[in-house]
Amino acid sequence: MVSMAQKFGNSRWVKEGYLDNRVLGRVVGQITFAGLETVDFYLAGDFSGEIAGQVVGFHNPKFLDDPGAGESLEDFAIPQVGKVSLISFDPHPNLEPHPYFEWFSLDQQHYRIELEPADAWVMTDAQRDVVNELSQRIHQELAPLLG
Repeated sequence: MVSMAQKFGNSRWVKEGYLDNRVLGRVVGQITFAGLETVDFYLAGDFSGEIAGQVVGFHNPKFLDDPGAGESLEDFAIPQVGKVSLISFDPHPNLEPHPYFEWFSLDQQHYRIELEPADAWVMTDAQRDVVNELSQRIHQELAPLLG
């Protein structure tokens, strides 16, 4: 069986969030989706390239609060626990650099979010300070689920 990646309505159903890779081998964070609200993330793995070891924030100006999104995403596990496939701001040498977040859930569901370059950034010290406690809480609550 071939599994297609869920692209979240071509990323229109992705509103905003952050992902934190300051601890080697771990990505934690939160993403807000249409129809699902805010979802906690705990992924084994690391960012690639220039964002490795950083905290990235993002906001999607193309967000569409589609009422049908919830139905389409009814099998989306909350919280999201799994493994990084590729998280980078420059995912492919033949394409323009852009934020790219790809992962597999524990049940091997494949997910991908692609944004415009201006829609994501490496967080400043002040922005990182704001998410410190949240990242620690997510780690404490979700790390046991990764096994």
